[in-house]
Amino acid sequence: MRLVKKLRSLRVKLPLQMTKYYPSARRKARRYAVQALYQWSFTQAYVGELEAQYVSEMNPKKVDVEYFKVLINGVILQKDKLDQHVVQYTDRTATEVSPIEMAILRIAVFELQNRLDVPYKVVINEALELTKIFGAEEGFKFVNGILDKVAAEVRGDLG
Repeated sequence: MRLVKKLRSLRVKLPLQMTKYYPSARRKARRYAVQALYQWSFTQAYVGELEAQYVSEMNPKKVDVEYFKVLINGVILQKDKLDQHVVQYTDRTATEVSPIEMAILRIAVFELQNRLDVPYKVVINEALELTKIFGAEEGFKFVNGILDKVAAEVRGDLG
C-alpha cells in the first residue's frame, strides 16, 4: 500500500517539475491566448490588464505562462502584419473572418514567423485543435487551408 501511494505521489510531482517542457503546458498557454485575444478583439483592452487578468487564473505549474505572454504581446504588436498573411489567401477581409478563428490564425501565423523552435506541423495541428474546440463546425478546414499556404510562404520548402 505504501508503494502505491509513493508511486502516485511521484506521478503527480514529476510532470510538475518540468512543466515548461511539456507540450500540454504550451497547449494550455495557446488556449488562454486564444481566449485573451478574442476578448481583446472586442475590448481593445490594455495588454497589461489583459495579461494580468488571465495570468491570475492560470496554474503556473500546468501552463507555460511565459509562452502565453509572448503570444498575446507578439500578436497584438504584429496584428496588421499577421492579418496581411491571412487575408492574402482568402477572399474575406480580416473583419469578415470569425473573431475566434482570426485569433487562432494570428497566433499560428505569429508562431510560424517568430517561433522557429516550434515545428510548423505542431503549429498547424495546435491551431486546428483550437478551431475544433472554439471555432465553427467546419472552421478547421478554413484555418487549415490558410495555414498550409502561410507555412509554405514563411517557412519555405516544407516537403
